[in-house]
Amino acid sequence: MPSKTTRFFEIIQLLRDAKKPLLARDLATVLEVSVRTVYRDIASLQAMQTPILGEPGVGYVMRKGYDLPPINLDVDEAEAIAVGLSLVARTGDPGLWRAAGRASRKLHEAAPGTRKLVTSSWGVESEPPIDLSRLRAAIRAETKLEIFYRDADARETSRIIWPLVLIYYVDNVMIVAWCELRQSLRHFRIDRIADGNFMLDNFKGEGDALIAQWERTQKNETVSTKDF
Repeated sequence: MPSKTTRFFEIIQLLRDAKKPLLARDLATVLEVSVRTVYRDIASLQAMQTPILGEPGVGYVMRKGYDLPPINLDVDEAEAIAVGLSLVARTGDPGLWRAAGRASRKLHEAAPGTRKLVTSSWGVESEPPIDLSRLRAAIRAETKLEIFYRDADARETSRIIWPLVLIYYVDNVMIVAWCELRQSLRHFRIDRIADGNFMLDNFKGEGDALIAQWERTQKNETVSTKDF
């Protein structure tokens, strides 16, 4: 029987390569272990935040985007990514800082010349009043957020919003969201949020249409990764 570490690696690889959900018995056959062992291994991987989706009897899949496949880059592309990763420190998003640091180390190992490109830490903002890592997760999951928001006149209101997009400026971050109070798309500055509560309520299936509606109003006002 292969070791637990080896099984974990093989399960991840099998799920990444699969074109359809895999049943536990299929995985057990390949790994030459019992179905019960596969169930235990998958439960352990899920507990370690590995994005395996599914359940017994239905099958398992790996969420798209986990451990992206290798990309062939030329020198200019590698240098552009290196500078972009360095600039992530300006966003004030600790979760992105850490992810950018990990990605930078991998890039430096593959392309040592990128170490010659360094960005200044001048102007780096302090940690924002709301957890941006959780906010990005809420955007991906299409779950709602309650915020206590101060307007330009320092008046505070409670809003339930559907977070759709984050706009990173040099000195601030803006949330594009559907506001239930105003029944319209609004922009909310992170530095004006006094507090926030992440909710379980969701707006599944409605985010893409709202983002498309917002994009039609923007023209050349913002630059999105979609533009590249």
